[in-house]
Amino acid sequence: MPPAPDRPLVRPGGLVQTRGMTTSDSIPVDVVTVFTDAEGQYGNPLGLLRSSAATRGREQAIATALGFSETVLVDEIVEGQERSAAIRIFTPAAELPFAGHPCVGTAWWLAEQGSPIRRLRVAAGDVEVRYDGDITWVTGRASWAPEFEWHQLDRPADVEALDATAFIEGAHYAWAWIDETAGHLRSRMFAPAMSITEDEATGAAAVRITDLLQRDLVIDQGEGSRLLTRRRDDGWIAVGGRTERSEPRILELAERE
Repeated sequence: MPPAPDRPLVRPGGLVQTRGMTTSDSIPVDVVTVFTDAEGQYGNPLGLLRSSAATRGREQAIATALGFSETVLVDEIVEGQERSAAIRIFTPAAELPFAGHPCVGTAWWLAEQGSPIRRLRVAAGDVEVRYDGDITWVTGRASWAPEFEWHQLDRPADVEALDATAFIEGAHYAWAWIDETAGHLRSRMFAPAMSITEDEATGAAAVRITDLLQRDLVIDQGEGSRLLTRRRDDGWIAVGGRTERSEPRILELAERE
């Protein structure tokens, strides 16, 4: 059955448009991949746009059309010694107050454009940013992250054997130790409640499990993504990783009625 009129579709060649309506705005969407491994492989894609008159009021439709686990719209950049940026974060289904992979990816993207920042302003609060070589770090609080149902399994192979389609509601984080002494674990995250069958790399969940286990972690999630976490004495948790630029897209927005 064909999609209903006006339903957002992803077209071949990176073109995202709406069916059955005249388009009026072509907006470039930068794409980065966050939490790659040391060779720049794997990681979680992130869509990035600057807010404009064309995007305002359409943020959720844009995120749904792009289909990434998260899309960021950068609302404002404040210059000065405490350089910061205000952003909004959307899954295909809803806006989030905080998420780790969008914050890491946005901070890296701004620095690559020659605008490194010291903090991001998200709905949950201010996120500190730190650049350390090829690792970008952001801080968050466990209370900012969604609730997850935790599934500790005996072996990494048990995590890898899970069927993502078996999770039909809620948000689930399955994990097992690779090396408990070193704080190295294997994980996968399934969030049908967020319209995400499986998330390749989840910074908010990394913050949560770091708080749960009360230790710094090295996390291998999804097919091969790598996340790092650090607990701070003041209760904040830093999550960091590598980011790479990916193929950009063009978003065609339908004419407003």
